[in-house]
Amino acid sequence: MSERKPYPSDLSDARWALIEPTLTAWRKARLDRRPTGQPAKVDLRDVFNAILYVNRTGTPCKYLPHDFPNHGTVYTYYAAWRDEGIFAQLNDDLAGLARVKEGRKPEPTASVIDTQSVKTSTNVPVTGQGTDAAKKIVGRKRGILTDTIGLILAVTVTAAGLPENALGIRLLDQAKETYPTISKSWGDTGFKNAVVEHGARLGIDVEVVNRNPEARGFQVVKRRWVVERSIGWIMMHGRLARDCETLTASSEAMIHIASLDNLTRRVTDETTPTWRGTH
Repeated sequence: MSERKPYPSDLSDARWALIEPTLTAWRKARLDRRPTGQPAKVDLRDVFNAILYVNRTGTPCKYLPHDFPNHGTVYTYYAAWRDEGIFAQLNDDLAGLARVKEGRKPEPTASVIDTQSVKTSTNVPVTGQGTDAAKKIVGRKRGILTDTIGLILAVTVTAAGLPENALGIRLLDQAKETYPTISKSWGDTGFKNAVVEHGARLGIDVEVVNRNPEARGFQVVKRRWVVERSIGWIMMHGRLARDCETLTASSEAMIHIASLDNLTRRVTDETTPTWRGTH
């Protein structure tokens, strides 16, 4: 890493040690395919720190401070890691480590699903947006699936007008492919028969958890509070307070990056810096 004063979002040595092997292997594979075999000069840790900075602060990439690599270089690496599934791969690997640290098996058997509709910035094309009539939000809808301690296992982002069932089916498919051990899932009343029936075909018992209709105000709902807390975690990242991404693939990548920030801290027992922003 270059010699500069660190930012709060930077990876410590211990956290970088969790990320470095995957990125180094990725770079070696790329270099092996190069006709010249010329090694790249940019420091991978500096690039990843720049991506974490953007994710945490919400700063557009071209407004990165000058002590990071050039914003065009950072975006090139980011786009390659997004398109080649590197962020998702890291998320899966570190989720397993975090589960073991909590005294659990690396492969989860149960999950919780939820969605969140968020407003979009002017970067998002009209064709990539929709209206969530129930929540009166024009923008995009995020779907996440977590394990029972809140670690993100699957992510999907669509236009906000798409129904919860469509996102739930995508999440179950994605989760079952990555984690064949999952056999149980909980969700709210937005996930109706289509998700329950699809889960049954995958070998996943989907249970719809209802709120107590007689209770007033806030209430902790069985299992659902776990995924709701995870949504709260990702909303602490400025880039996710509103969907700023042109591509839904980038929206999903930004959720994975926020999750990696959390996972690397959990595995190394490092605390998250106090957030003093407005989000």
